Amino acid sequence: MTESNVLVIGSGGREHALCWKLSDSPFVKNIYCAPGSVGISTTNKVQSVDLNIKDYPALAKWCKDKDIDVVIVGPEDPLAEGIVDELTARGVQCFGPTKAGAQIEANKDWSKTFMNKYQLPTARHKSFTDAAAAKEFINNAPYPALVVKASGLAAGKGVVVAANKEEACQAVDEILSQAKYGDAGETIVVEELLEGDEVSVLAFTDGETVSVMPPAQDHKRIGDGDTGPNTGGMGAYCPCPLITSDQFADVKDTVLQRAVDGLKAEGIKYVGVLYAGLMVTKAGPMVLEFNCRFGDPETQVLMTLLESDLYKVVKACVDGTLKQMQVTWNTKLSSVGVVIASKGYPETSTKGCVISGLSQVANMPGIVVFHSGVARGANGTLVTWGGRVVLVCARAASLRAAAAAATAAASVVDFPGAQYRKDIAHRAFSKGAE
Repeated sequence: MTESNVLVIGSGGREHALCWKLSDSPFVKNIYCAPGSVGISTTNKVQSVDLNIKDYPALAKWCKDKDIDVVIVGPEDPLAEGIVDELTARGVQCFGPTKAGAQIEANKDWSKTFMNKYQLPTARHKSFTDAAAAKEFINNAPYPALVVKASGLAAGKGVVVAANKEEACQAVDEILSQAKYGDAGETIVVEELLEGDEVSVLAFTDGETVSVMPPAQDHKRIGDGDTGPNTGGMGAYCPCPLITSDQFADVKDTVLQRAVDGLKAEGIKYVGVLYAGLMVTKAGPMVLEFNCRFGDPETQVLMTLLESDLYKVVKACVDGTLKQMQVTWNTKLSSVGVVIASKGYPETSTKGCVISGLSQVANMPGIVVFHSGVARGANGTLVTWGGRVVLVCARAASLRAAAAAATAAASVVDFPGAQYRKDIAHRAFSKGAE
């Protein structure tokens, strides 16, 4: 295998972690990241590039001029818009699903219908485009509790876990009638609320074989004890002990492999990462939703535990040879990531606040810092530039030690209004994990 050039699409902590792991590969010469970030650009072999990723002909030409071997697409929006279809049609190899495959995340109505057709375990539900019909269903629903979701992409938002039927009806008005999430809310999905522990199980796939990653758990709510509004994710840890080895094996077969086989039966060769957001209920794991890409912040903790060469895994997926590869993980260690977010997040975010403590944290043993919303300010300072600012990740021999180290490191990073959770992995500890 000769040294190759890679283009990563995206600018967040997920893409920083992917670039960080790719830079370890002896088979990778140059990594370009579009648009990238200040933090991503400090990674070995990486440079940020300003490209219009929606100008497909120009992007494909740039890839050929730079001898790009593979394009890795981080966020869901470009996938849902068909970037993979457009680039592959122009002879550029991509790691990520086609527009048809990305529907599994981008269209929850389509996704739920797909799950039912291929007998994937999921919550009972119904879809609506009419607010009155949705509210009538809610008021007569046979479920004790309900979730209302915008069917389209709403940047990790657009999901309301209703405390009662009145709240569910209010969510219908906000999403359907008031268009709170724009086009993403033209169709809504109303489903029964599942009880249990949420677990994220991601898998690499070449459209035939699935190679499952260790289970992780994301912390969606802004405050300690899972309080306050949902966010894009305030931290994660891996491996997550809240799913048994038998349940995990079952998820591989009856969720991830069955989904890839179902997509193939629909005429969709799904290449990339398939992410199952699960609820581990008393009846077993149930699919809450699928994502068509790496999760954020799960990717940051997963990449710190991946022992295999990420570039070789990606190539095996795009070349259709994943079956021949053994992907290995260091599950003797635990990895915990704590997100530090800006003031007002998730409703608003602040820009331009000077960040201190980053260089100090970066020099701590066992700590890795991934940038999400950071820009270069005056006199070379680093400043906040978005909702989630950085994630500090710690690896240790025990989950408790990793959580303590990550939380201690987070306390060193400071800027006006900085907020972070001090209880990442608390659900595992409440069930006796150490």
